[in-house]
Amino acid sequence: MVFGFFNKRRRRKVLEEPFAPAWRQVIAGRCFLHACLDETQRHQHEDLIKLILAEKTFEGCGGLEIDDEIQLTVAAWASLLLLGRETDIYPRLDSILIYPTSFGVASEVMQEGGFVTEEETELLGESSYVGALALSWEDILEDLGHPEDGLNVILHEFAHQLDDETGEGNGTPHLDSPREIAGWNEVMGREYERHCQAVYTGRRTLIDEYGAENPAEFFAVVTEAYFLRPDQLRRKHPELYGVLAGYFVAGG
Repeated sequence: MVFGFFNKRRRRKVLEEPFAPAWRQVIAGRCFLHACLDETQRHQHEDLIKLILAEKTFEGCGGLEIDDEIQLTVAAWASLLLLGRETDIYPRLDSILIYPTSFGVASEVMQEGGFVTEEETELLGESSYVGALALSWEDILEDLGHPEDGLNVILHEFAHQLDDETGEGNGTPHLDSPREIAGWNEVMGREYERHCQAVYTGRRTLIDEYGAENPAEFFAVVTEAYFLRPDQLRRKHPELYGVLAGYFVAGG
């Protein structure tokens, strides 16, 4: 209870600070959806950005120096996922690691005969259960330069953060009631199976093929589609669009 009191007081102080005009210029150039929000949503979006900047540590990796542009770009897109909901601002996340380009991550792979080998995989982003999230700045800029492709590594990795808040990481974020959970699982489960079937039979899909990996990745890629290809998603996957619109406020 004491921590909650001081946390609220600290946040109140952060929110009392004015939003710098120079920050708005950066956001206008790096997060086009900010301009699509109504006035109330824009104010809330800016408040969420301020809180992310105040509460999360940004760290440059691989020689990259963190500046306002990098922090504001990441915070602006991450904040869109939180609009209109009671939220504790990505409570499992402490550090946001930004690499200049894709980065290698070592993982153990089981080989035939039970042997385990260590292999390095190149990643554009990674969300971790242990308080950190990593992103490639080069790939962020690539995505922002081609929004029509429906890809945004920031949205993708922060969707994983929402998913992980339940402790499951199974494609179902925290929802308010058993009825909402049941409706979500029914639609998401059906759409995931259809997507997997389409990918495995070689059919073209609006939703990124990577979503066929597992339900958690499906949630992450449909989050990207909801924010970047809303009209197409609404037309081709109306039920899927409906459950996402019931969860997210911005976008669509």
